[in-house]
Amino acid sequence: MDAEGQENHLKAYGITYWVLSKQQKVQWLLNYRGGSFLLPDGETIRKECQIRGVSFEVLSDDQANQILDDISSPSQNQDAVILEKAPKIAVYSPKGNQPWDDAVTMVLTYAEIPYTTVYDEEVLGDKLALYDWLHLHHEDFTGQYGKFWARYRDADWYRQDVAYNEEIAHKLGFSKVSQCKLAVAQKIRDFTAGGGYLFSMCSAPDSYDVALAAEGVDICDYMFDGDPPDPNAQAKLDYSKCFAFTNFTISTNPFEYEISSIDVDPQQRQRMANPQNDYFSLFEFSAKWDPVPTMLCQDHTQVIKGFMGQTTAFRKQYVKPNVLVMGENKSLGEVRYIHGEYGKGMWTFLAGHDPEDYQHFVGDPPTDLNLHPNSPGFRLILNNVLFPAAKKKKQKT
Repeated sequence: MDAEGQENHLKAYGITYWVLSKQQKVQWLLNYRGGSFLLPDGETIRKECQIRGVSFEVLSDDQANQILDDISSPSQNQDAVILEKAPKIAVYSPKGNQPWDDAVTMVLTYAEIPYTTVYDEEVLGDKLALYDWLHLHHEDFTGQYGKFWARYRDADWYRQDVAYNEEIAHKLGFSKVSQCKLAVAQKIRDFTAGGGYLFSMCSAPDSYDVALAAEGVDICDYMFDGDPPDPNAQAKLDYSKCFAFTNFTISTNPFEYEISSIDVDPQQRQRMANPQNDYFSLFEFSAKWDPVPTMLCQDHTQVIKGFMGQTTAFRKQYVKPNVLVMGENKSLGEVRYIHGEYGKGMWTFLAGHDPEDYQHFVGDPPTDLNLHPNSPGFRLILNNVLFPAAKKKKQKT
């Protein structure tokens, strides 16, 4: 899985998932040649790699044992983690969305990793208990429809989105979409607390935390829910309910695209960053002592191309002090990739919309991952997909 040795990094994750689905174990060799996978040998597996265009090397037992011995040396920042079971994957997404509507469904489809789509009815019907891993993408859990009203309120797709969500909310017994989304957010919180793995991108991370903080507080203007927001909404926020962020300021102005101050200022950022100089760096963690962030940061480069979205990056001053920062742009003061624990579960937030589409606009054509089989940004997503398969190690004392 290093830069030179692998023809298709993304489909290699699909091969690994496929092997796990056959009730066979895999070893993830952390920090060894870009985070390689040690698979059991067999003609069926070799043939599947060839069909999918995934590069592989055949090792003798002695060669494999020698690699494992080298990795185990205290002098090496490497480790072997056993992957035991293919996680059951759910994606929170409206019915009818195409795979290219968000980066995760796009790369899952490309890597041939199966997933199930769930939305409000399934979440509130306690169907999340069937899954190990849940993804949230460009969803607005505050009930403000992504703050698209000012620019797209007359667009057919916007009107359809509003009608669709209002229909679901009323069907489920809620008078407002914001109330329905809050109930969904709380169910997702309980899923995580019970041991689930939550992964979020784009507008989902900040809108999710804002929704939790605003429980019982009306932050939506009349065009979103039929009445004005609470004039004292800001003072009533409860940041202790948030996963990742604190002390942020919400925006109740319907003409302002941002939901809160968590996201960086887009106009200010455009004066400082462009596709040529926009990058963020992954942190290096101890493979033996910090295997979780090490797994989540496996890549064939430590420098990742930046990409924009409804939430392009997190302002560092609003990230809670107990949150683990895994990727940031220090020169811009931006945090891009963060991780934490909640109850018995874990969550990861990645800012931006599409790692290979720098500035995605409504109506843009989908990214063709056949042109980006070695994308470092999409590898971060797939690290999170395989992460729940890891055998939990006893804590070192």
